Amino acid sequence: MIDIPLASLSDELLTAIIEDFVAREGTDYGPSEVDFEAKIQQVKRQIERGDVVITFDPETESCTLLTKYQFQRFQQDQQRQQDPP
Repeated sequence: MIDIPLASLSDELLTAIIEDFVAREGTDYGPSEVDFEAKIQQVKRQIERGDVVITFDPETESCTLLTKYQFQRFQQDQQRQQDPP
């Protein structure tokens, strides 16, 4: 899985990735409903802050968003699998 730098994406592509992610994640955000556009803006701010990273998986040829922590865990797991016991 590869971390895609925000600067390498056009605004249109970034918006499409976020819209796809938000649509897949559903709309249940707790006791108060958050509209689609507001959720897109929330996710965009999280990406801009570095709390969420855009990733590309060459095996599945798919793009998704992970929290910084999830991505770091993934990298650590991959490193453990590559290191001999």
